[in-house]
Amino acid sequence: MCRWAAYLGQPIFLEDIVSRPAHSLIRQSQGAMHCHTPVNADGFGLAWYGERPEPGLYRDVMPAWSDPNLRSLVAQVRSGLFMAHVRASTGTATSRNNCHPFAVGQFSFMHNGQFGGYDTYRRDAELLIPDAYYPHRKGATDSEALFLIALGEGLEADPKGAIERATARLADLAIRRGEAPHVRLTAAFSDGQRLYAIRHASDDQAPTLFHRWSVTRQGRAVVSEPLETDEGDWQEVPQGSFCTFEGEGLKIEPFRPVLAAKAA
Repeated sequence: MCRWAAYLGQPIFLEDIVSRPAHSLIRQSQGAMHCHTPVNADGFGLAWYGERPEPGLYRDVMPAWSDPNLRSLVAQVRSGLFMAHVRASTGTATSRNNCHPFAVGQFSFMHNGQFGGYDTYRRDAELLIPDAYYPHRKGATDSEALFLIALGEGLEADPKGAIERATARLADLAIRRGEAPHVRLTAAFSDGQRLYAIRHASDDQAPTLFHRWSVTRQGRAVVSEPLETDEGDWQEVPQGSFCTFEGEGLKIEPFRPVLAAKAA
């Protein structure tokens, strides 16, 4: 399983999330504590918003802890909305195109988890990506497919509904192939103004997800694992949740993909 972190609030240096905390994302790439895969060495990535509507991207296949360019970059770049990801592959190649976050227009997206047996129905999953978005298909992951399917389902106009429908369509393929767990995921995405996050699974084993508002920074971190061991005010996102973060506001709604395969 991968690890990721996102931030929304007053601009801060990316290093305040990615590299400086005692349990920063770079430290989690070597020693995650809330997942079965403690080492996340199959690449990393950053997406951040600045002066333009589209996010900046920096992704590479090196382990996050071994890239000096990453530490230099996060020490210099300041942003009020960014996402960072360290990858542990569930079967696809270690390549830059498979590293998160992914970006199309003003949207950025990252994911942790899996759709059971994805390799057995990857061709069918590709067909779910609309022609208008298929040119953006650069890698081979279920994560990128989920993002592009959600864009086709109307992510801009209906963020929650679009990602629910996209999740359901991929989960239906997993169910029809009899692969379990059908889906386990946390994901985050942004349109450059708001930050959205999901925690969901078809069983009771959804990956962990936490959030914390910092009065000092006037911002909120949303993370796979708490960044400091001595901060007791991290709040766990309930399983089956869709979160919308905007300014200081937080809205949590049920996340309930409607599965056609299960209903049949």
